Amino acid sequence: MKILIANRGEIALRVMRTARALGYGCVAIHTPDEPSAPHARAADLARVVPSYLDGAAIVEAARASGAAMVHPGYGYLSENADFARACAKAGLVFIGPSPEAIALMGDKGRAKEAAQAAGVPCLPGGDASDAGAIGLPLMVKAAMGGGGKGMRLVTRDADLSEALERAASEAAKSFGDGRLIVEKALLDPRHVEVQIFGDSHGNVVHLGERDCSIQRRHQKVVEEAPSPAVDADLRTRMGAAAIALARACDYVGAGTVEFLLEDGEFWFLEMNTRLQVEHPVTEAVTGIDLVDWQIRVARGEALPLTQDEIALNGHAIEVRLYAEDPAQDFLPQTGRVLRWQPGPGLRSDDALAEGIEIGAGYDPMLAKLIAHGPDRETARMRLAEGLDHTALLGLGSNLSFLRGVVGHPVFVAGAATTAFLIRDAAPDAVSLPDPALLALAVLVLAGAPAPRFGFTTGPAPVLTRRFEMGGSTHSVTLTLDGATARLPDGRAVTLETREPGQIRARIDGVARALPCVTAGATVYLGDLILRDVTLAPAETRETGGDGRVLAPMAGSVTALSVAEGDSVAQGQTLAVLEAMKMEHPLRAPVSGRIARLSLAHGAQVRARQLLIEIDPQEDP
Repeated sequence: MKILIANRGEIALRVMRTARALGYGCVAIHTPDEPSAPHARAADLARVVPSYLDGAAIVEAARASGAAMVHPGYGYLSENADFARACAKAGLVFIGPSPEAIALMGDKGRAKEAAQAAGVPCLPGGDASDAGAIGLPLMVKAAMGGGGKGMRLVTRDADLSEALERAASEAAKSFGDGRLIVEKALLDPRHVEVQIFGDSHGNVVHLGERDCSIQRRHQKVVEEAPSPAVDADLRTRMGAAAIALARACDYVGAGTVEFLLEDGEFWFLEMNTRLQVEHPVTEAVTGIDLVDWQIRVARGEALPLTQDEIALNGHAIEVRLYAEDPAQDFLPQTGRVLRWQPGPGLRSDDALAEGIEIGAGYDPMLAKLIAHGPDRETARMRLAEGLDHTALLGLGSNLSFLRGVVGHPVFVAGAATTAFLIRDAAPDAVSLPDPALLALAVLVLAGAPAPRFGFTTGPAPVLTRRFEMGGSTHSVTLTLDGATARLPDGRAVTLETREPGQIRARIDGVARALPCVTAGATVYLGDLILRDVTLAPAETRETGGDGRVLAPMAGSVTALSVAEGDSVAQGQTLAVLEAMKMEHPLRAPVSGRIARLSLAHGAQVRARQLLIEIDPQEDP
């Protein structure tokens, strides 16, 4: 018997592991642009589909492959009632709740009405036309779907119109439905969700809660179970509310009821009718394979455990590794994975491999790294140690930022709310790289420990090299002596050995091992991406002058609202660039007149490409 996984990446591989353990063959789908993707290579069969949102093509792929069941993963069609109906019509078992439950809970407006009818506390809200009556602060949300797509927090009236426009556009592209709802926003709550499970025999249980408060742009970054803010009494109350809502819609399968929590009170946020990205922390503290339960429930079995038999053991923390650059406002990054090594002691859910190309067409999440321990502090320390020994080279990522979050005093104290990344852990200004590491990059590019500098006799040469890092240029001056570089401050840097993906160096007498690879004139050294621009033309080193707008990352132009000759005001949105399923407005850096446009609607652009030139002048 076969299961078709209607998804890609790490979740497809995750489902395959359990499916095979249960004796199922696995069928993958992939789009024409990724025939060699890890999930496609790992499957027993792999079928090409035009898109991961093409339900008809996916159903046909399942039938043609002889699959009996379809697992939707998360995202894409996992919360699409029409897709669930199409599977049933084709005689396929959809591993998830009924189409009716998906439709009810997937429509955030109707879900809220159902929650209120079930006695679950709710915040004031309505459709987009109710924004004025609800007042600020306001949360704009896609009526369908989840995962942070189509969400915007609005705290100023002037931002409402653009928030509605961008949210609707993201929602339409991510879920095929651009409808929105609005809701009164809480500015400093915790985001706590309860994992529930139902079967076709009338049993419903909860498996405890997860704290998902640490988020950026409504995308979760860190999740943990149990929540540091939830005691046994509150867990019972939140679990009862989640079960009441599940029973109200005859829920079967895995689901998550999300709440906002503040001062011991909680309010319904939404229900996700699928497996959550962060399900591994629940698996760690309960010892339950949630995908195993999903498959068993889908084939008609009763839940393996009763509520009284479910116990929480220890603590688990998960961080999401994203392809984004903290030095550039966490903009998505693309590139080729040149080295990938998750740290020891961590569970890594990923679809990464050396040589994999990370493009702009998919979500920027690369991996989930999870640590478990008998208590929260042990889990946190194990995660911190594992992250210190995790290496991802070849493209920008938030790995160093995750290390900082896990060690932040507010997180250590278990006191983080949804305001954490803005108020407590806002990224500092980009610090200057240690000149010793710049010197080490010079030695790496020169071929040390047998460097190729083209001299054999005479005094040791003095060199100045320039490196671009995070949009800024940094210089280092050094005196070379074989495989050793001496800095003006007297420190000596020696590159001792090179191995595939790693170097050993001695900096001021202290030995260090660092992950390191090169690609052309770029050195990936630990968390640094250093591009040697010493001999590059000046214009390639610039990241944009007063009137120049450069692409912050590779992507496609989804909107263009100006033409050559137009007058624009500083801060005005000129175009919208889409990368990794998120939209990024390009704004005028100065007031002036559009002198040149080097982009068009639908165009693909590369990172740092010059797109728009503005002749600065007084405000129009």
